[in-house]
Amino acid sequence: MIGEQRKSASGPESSPRPAWRELFRTTEGRILWLGIAVALAGFIAMGVVAFWSPQALHMFGVMSFTNIIFGRAVSMSIGYAGGYDHALVVPVNMWVESVLVLLFYPLFVFSMRKLVVFPRLKRFLERTREAAERHHDKVRRYGIAGLFIFVWFPFWMTGPVVGAAIGYLLGFPAWLTVSIVLAGTYIAMSAWAWLLFGLQTHVAVFGPWATALIVAIFVLIFLAGYGLNRRRRG
Repeated sequence: MIGEQRKSASGPESSPRPAWRELFRTTEGRILWLGIAVALAGFIAMGVVAFWSPQALHMFGVMSFTNIIFGRAVSMSIGYAGGYDHALVVPVNMWVESVLVLLFYPLFVFSMRKLVVFPRLKRFLERTREAAERHHDKVRRYGIAGLFIFVWFPFWMTGPVVGAAIGYLLGFPAWLTVSIVLAGTYIAMSAWAWLLFGLQTHVAVFGPWATALIVAIFVLIFLAGYGLNRRRRG
């Protein structure tokens, strides 16, 4: 009787927390929170840039889109060809690739552990896993240094996103994987900025068509690599 009174006084039993609450308490969940915060900070910056220069905002969007589709080499080439310098081109591309890594890595881990199912991302996650497994042995041979070097490649399915997946497959701790991938990405991007800006400066004397040609060459290289990759997979 007394036990029943105490039970009724304490109210109904608390329902279990949703799965996502538990996931956000994990290390990967904290990385996901960081990715969301970095993404929001970038969108706020875009809003500020919109008041300062609509043209810069347009370039912000173009570089973000091309980085996601074609990689940093094409994105940075477009930025420099548009007349912008390192102050805009480098931070925008760093932001895009940081968000990609910080959002992708935890989602990939959740998917691999069968904790969450992403029907709309299933094909993309599967392709990324296949790409990571394809490069896994090459990177494993050199360990952390191999992963650091791998993310220097500027094209889709060879850079930081796949690098993050490889870090997980190699068994590296989550924060170590993310730190290696982002550090390698930032250093690689600085090197690419120096190379591409110098190249754009030298070819600009030949006319606007020369800078457009550089962008076209990088796009063709990407498409050729994509085509060869599809043929290899049958």
